[in-house]
Amino acid sequence: MVKVTQFPAFATLILTLGGLSVLPQWSPAAEVSRAVWGSTPDGREVSIWTLTNKHETRVKVAAYGGLLVSVETADRTGKPGNITLSYKSLDEALAGGVFGSVIGRFANRISDGGFTLDGRRHDLLSFNEKTRVHIHGGTQGFHRQLWTGTAGKDESGSFITLTLTSPHGDEGYPGRVDVAVTYRLGDDNVLRLDYRGSTDKATHLNLTNHAYFNLAGSGDILSHQLTMTCAGVLEVDGYKVPTGKIISVEGGPFDFLAGKTVGEDITEVTDGGYDHCFVISENDKLTPFATLVDPTSGRTMAIATTKPGVQVFTANHFKDNPFPRHGGICFETQFYPDTPNKPEFPSSVLRPGEEYCHTTEFRFGALPE
Repeated sequence: MVKVTQFPAFATLILTLGGLSVLPQWSPAAEVSRAVWGSTPDGREVSIWTLTNKHETRVKVAAYGGLLVSVETADRTGKPGNITLSYKSLDEALAGGVFGSVIGRFANRISDGGFTLDGRRHDLLSFNEKTRVHIHGGTQGFHRQLWTGTAGKDESGSFITLTLTSPHGDEGYPGRVDVAVTYRLGDDNVLRLDYRGSTDKATHLNLTNHAYFNLAGSGDILSHQLTMTCAGVLEVDGYKVPTGKIISVEGGPFDFLAGKTVGEDITEVTDGGYDHCFVISENDKLTPFATLVDPTSGRTMAIATTKPGVQVFTANHFKDNPFPRHGGICFETQFYPDTPNKPEFPSSVLRPGEEYCHTTEFRFGALPE
């Protein structure tokens, strides 16, 4: 039987669910291995790494797109299963979208085709001609790049650190940006993502991971039980761009404060699903904000981040090829969408001499039998 290991930062949120048990602390039993996933069309080799811990949780990460290929965890009976919607091959990833990829330079939406920074207008290269909305760093964003990886093990677990350089003018963004993302899997059954970045010119930087989770491993996520501490959500216009107003979630379809199934009020949401940025905190501290539970498998996932917001997306556009509508749920931790054009939002500006820092943790476990 697999049980959930707790630690203080998650204690308050996890205890609200009840029935989650504590395992003793073990010494690290981390493993990391590398294989070749294939090659890009121009012949560059693409590596894939597997991180394993003492619970036999397995995380696969690929150099292409900084891709979180899969996360395999045990259910309440100890049976392992993949809990992310995954590409089965590099060819699928090359032809696909953003499943599990690192998103940059700017996660989510920027309105009006660009932004003004320090009095200078920057027109971005990729945006919808009708809406003028730029999304997820553009068509050649970080999810379309081949990253460089270095793997290892230490007292905290096994890890892979991926690095990438984005040149000045990339997709229209100013400044050369050097970024690194470390995926670390510990024996506490936490997958930790640490993002770092630096620049030689003032720019905007907003990184996230676009993994779709399904704790059941198949079907839809409408019966998953979601609890979130987020008391506010960003109001959006018809193009899903924030208006600048934060509205209370209390009593409406965005209210997960007391916990409910993902599908309970989903039909009340425009376009038949969630694709909204919830407000977490603006204190830059690692803050627990959500717990997801699949009652059938018993799998659980608790999430914490240092970023002020999280875009919750319920795969509203899926059409059974290869996954059903609402076949997964994303928790894209980030600065608020359209921050470059919303001075009232927490700033995403990165300047020379500063370091972009962002941590998100996913704690995996299972309810007792």
